[in-house]
Amino acid sequence: MLLALAQWFAQDVRFFNVFNYITLRAVLAAMTALLISLAAGPRVIRWLAAKKIGQAVRNDGPQTHLVKSGTPTMGGVLILIAIGITTLLWGDLTNKYVWTVLIVTLGYGIVGWYDDWKKVVYRDPNGLASRWKFFWQSVLGIGAALFIAFSAKSPAQTELIIPFIKTVAYPLGVIGFITLTYFVIVGTSNAVNLTDGLDGLAIMPTVMIAAAFALIAYVTGHAVYAKYLLIPYVPGAGELCIFLGAIAGAGLGFLWFNAYPAEVFMGDVGALALGAALGTVAVIVRQEIVLLIMGGVFVIETLSVMLQVSYFKYTKKKYGEGRRILRMAPLHHHFEQTGWKETQVVVRFWIITIMLVLIGLSTLKLR
Repeated sequence: MLLALAQWFAQDVRFFNVFNYITLRAVLAAMTALLISLAAGPRVIRWLAAKKIGQAVRNDGPQTHLVKSGTPTMGGVLILIAIGITTLLWGDLTNKYVWTVLIVTLGYGIVGWYDDWKKVVYRDPNGLASRWKFFWQSVLGIGAALFIAFSAKSPAQTELIIPFIKTVAYPLGVIGFITLTYFVIVGTSNAVNLTDGLDGLAIMPTVMIAAAFALIAYVTGHAVYAKYLLIPYVPGAGELCIFLGAIAGAGLGFLWFNAYPAEVFMGDVGALALGAALGTVAVIVRQEIVLLIMGGVFVIETLSVMLQVSYFKYTKKKYGEGRRILRMAPLHHHFEQTGWKETQVVVRFWIITIMLVLIGLSTLKLR
């Protein structure tokens, strides 16, 4: 919106041509989203509190979390508002990838919103039935996969890129690409959601990964840089920098209120949406494995739940009683049960994410 206005003014005043630079608009997007989050945060929190949209804490969870009962949840709506407004303001609205990630993000946000709403407003502990949640996640994931697959301009835009290995890519074909895309989007969405269990634990890694992918999107959408770095050139992918800058800014603004002790929780509305956004961007820029590396915290949290549940069911069937690998799943609760304070778990997971993000960025050059 503002880009189109700047381009119109640029016909008479050359200064406005500066807004054609993606890097400038990415920075402005981050700042805009941050300011929107900080300004709207108190109002959103008051509204959630007035509606008595408070978090219900599991009785079988860590006892230290019982004091969090009643803290406003569904704060992810604040993040989505900031991302949506900022992307529409600073993004190129003729770019197909901008609309793809925006629709997927808001679509998953709606699914998460309904799930949260049923849990906290209608007092339904199950929320949206798992089969329906998975159904709508699948519809959105497959829809995005089909659009990205059939809008690809070259075979390189549908190949699986292998990091750290020079000029090695695995052709997937249309069916393989759609399948991979589906699992990346749906899997990342649920992985972020599982990680969102401590104050600030999920949002800061999301911010760091989004910022790193903004750099990757920029070079992927730049023909010269893409050729130099031996990565696929995807025309238009650079515009995703604005969307990713908005995620980073909105996430930092949300962290202002979500830092320990949290004034508001993200809820499924934010976690599902942000995970889907990262997954969709990774597919567009052809860096799914890099997302797997950078999002290592999300991956290990998800695996911890899968292993815990699988082992419990297996031992219950074999021995008549369920046994556990971890003291509690997801993994962050296990560390709390071993004596780590909540803030220690969160900050240490942040440090791990910083290292993983740097490793992921190194794949651009180390080939």
